[in-house]
Amino acid sequence: MHTGITTAALPAHVTIEEVASAAGVSRSTVSRVVNGSTAVSPSALEAVRRAIAELNYVPNRAARSLASRQTHALALVVPEDTTRFFGDPFFAAIVSGINSRLGRSDYVLNLFIASDDPGDKTTAYLRSGSVDGAFIVSHHTSDTFIDRIAAAVPVVYGGRPVQERESAYYVDVDNVRGGREATDYLVQRGFTRIATISGPVTMPAGIDRLDGYRAALAGAGLEEVAVEDGNFTADGGSAAMSRILESGVEFDALFIASDLMARGALAVLGRAGIRVPEDIAIVGFDDSPVATSVTPKLTTMRQPSLAQGEQMASVLLDLLAGRSPQHVTMLDTELIVRDSV
Repeated sequence: MHTGITTAALPAHVTIEEVASAAGVSRSTVSRVVNGSTAVSPSALEAVRRAIAELNYVPNRAARSLASRQTHALALVVPEDTTRFFGDPFFAAIVSGINSRLGRSDYVLNLFIASDDPGDKTTAYLRSGSVDGAFIVSHHTSDTFIDRIAAAVPVVYGGRPVQERESAYYVDVDNVRGGREATDYLVQRGFTRIATISGPVTMPAGIDRLDGYRAALAGAGLEEVAVEDGNFTADGGSAAMSRILESGVEFDALFIASDLMARGALAVLGRAGIRVPEDIAIVGFDDSPVATSVTPKLTTMRQPSLAQGEQMASVLLDLLAGRSPQHVTMLDTELIVRDSV
C-alpha cells in the first residue's frame, strides 16, 4: 500500500507507474480508473483514488475530478470543414437543440469542427478524459477517427452511423420515408420524368434519401431519369444541376435532397431560362430558412433538426446518468407545400 506523502515533496511530473506503486496495483488498473472503466474492484478503485490525490497525479481533467469521475463537459464533433459548418442552417439547429437541453443540466458543450483529424489531435483530446461524452454529426465513411472516439467515451450520433452497430445510440429522421414521400408527391401531381440531386453516398442521409426516391419511382412504375450527387451544398447543387442540363436528358421535376442544393439548382435553372414551377417542379428537403429565402419558395420535406438536437442531448444525459435509453430514436418528416410545385 502507499505511504503518506505530502504534495510539497513531489516531483513536478508524477508518472502512472508511481501511482500504481503507491496504490499497490498494476499500471493497467490505474489506467482503467483514470479512463472511467467499471472493471475495477472497489478496494483497488479506492486505493488508486487515494494515491492520485496524495501524489497530485493530474494527467487530464478526468484525473482531477476522479471523485465524481465527471468533467461535466461534452463534445460536439462535426467532421466537416468550417465553410460547410457555418454555411448550413442544419448545424445551427442541431447546436441550438443540444444547447437547449443542456441548459437544464450541469454540462457545457465544446465544439470540434474537423474534416479529418491529422495526428489524432481531436481524438487524443477526447480520449484523454477531457469530456464525459460526445455527439457526432454529419459523418462520412472516411471518418474512421470517430470509431476511436466512440471506443473511449459514450457517443450519441446525429443520424444513423456509417458503421451501424446494435450497441450504437443515434437520433435520426426517417430519411427513406422522407425521400419517398417527396417523390410520391411529384408523382401524384402527374410528373413522370423525375430527376434527383442527391446527397453524397458516403453519408447515411444521402444514401437513405436516394433510396426513398428510388422506392417511390419503383412503386409508380417509373424509370430513373438522372441522379447527380450535390454534396449537400449550394455549390454542389449548382454543379449537379449543370451536369443534368448538359446531359440533355428530359425531365419535368426534381427531388433535391437538401434545400441548400435546391438553392444552387434554382440559380442554374434561372440562368438557363427554365422557370420553376412552370417548366420544372422541385421538392427540396430540410425546411431550413433557405426554403423561404429563395424564389419561388420551396416545397420541401421538413426535418425537425432542433428536436433532433434536443433528443440527442437527452439520450447522452441518460447514458451518463446510468439510465438505459433506447438505442434508436427516429423522428418523422413532414411535407411543406409552397410554390415550387
